[in-house]
Amino acid sequence: MSTVVPALEAVVEAAGPRVRDLMETLERRLLELVSGHGELLARHAGATIAAGGKRLRPLTVFVAGGEATDSQGLVRAGAAVELVHSATLVHDDVLDAADLRRGRPTVVATGGRELAIATGDLLFSRAFAELSGNRDAGQLRVLSAASSALARGELLQRADAFDATISVERYLLRCELKTARLFEAACRLGARQAPGDGEGVARALGRFGRSIGLAFQVLDDVLDVSGPAARTGKRRGTDLLDGTVTLPLILARERDPALARLDTRSLIGGADAERVCDAIEATGALEQARARALEIVATAKADLPALDQRRAGALRLIADGVVERYG
Repeated sequence: MSTVVPALEAVVEAAGPRVRDLMETLERRLLELVSGHGELLARHAGATIAAGGKRLRPLTVFVAGGEATDSQGLVRAGAAVELVHSATLVHDDVLDAADLRRGRPTVVATGGRELAIATGDLLFSRAFAELSGNRDAGQLRVLSAASSALARGELLQRADAFDATISVERYLLRCELKTARLFEAACRLGARQAPGDGEGVARALGRFGRSIGLAFQVLDDVLDVSGPAARTGKRRGTDLLDGTVTLPLILARERDPALARLDTRSLIGGADAERVCDAIEATGALEQARARALEIVATAKADLPALDQRRAGALRLIADGVVERYG
């Protein structure tokens, strides 16, 4: 039975049967990696992995890897990227005291703060232990740099909490650090294992990954405003209540004087957040933010390096999938 998310089926079809096999192997490996560390941690780490998600980052590793002959090495890299991503989600939920993630109770909601922190730490440690099996210090440097960027991005987001005066440039920097750099790492990890790829191709694919990651985060922030919860797995306006200032709010404040005066610390709960989401949507800010993301994706696709048709086509479909998740 396929574990490929339907929205990404076209990517897998374009990439060929080998990528489908890699995705199946990835799922088994992820569950193996979170076992064997005690029943309690294994249960919560396993639940985090089993909750799934689209596995977009490891899929990007596999597609960027092209005709790499070391399938085991690609699976290690894909698993490492996904484990880092999962770890950041668990830690984000701790910081936000979030009850839901992907429509399911979070680790912090079911096990408490200390257990959630330990679960996230376990996922991080398993990521680097797994990648070390590839015996390539360069791959470890790539993932380490992305992990450091994630931490820097989280610190920026905390520093910017409830500050609606931050600029678009500051917001985009935060998105680049928190999200785009891991997509960049996924592309670079795959490219490092692709036969015939020089450093120039790896850098170009890294830029592609960073761009689609940036667009991914912009559209994720749009979805936080547009909802609904049944689609996003979290309550509409969660970012507003957390004090996370995103592009839709920045743009909406330029168009609506009432929103420009709003101090989001005054929002008490879901009803308040829904009301502000409606006001943001009424300004047309969501369409403007989406247009920005579309522009980023179009540029990324146009700037892809010279690749074989199958590989380039699958990468373009990944970029298109980032945009289509909004539609």
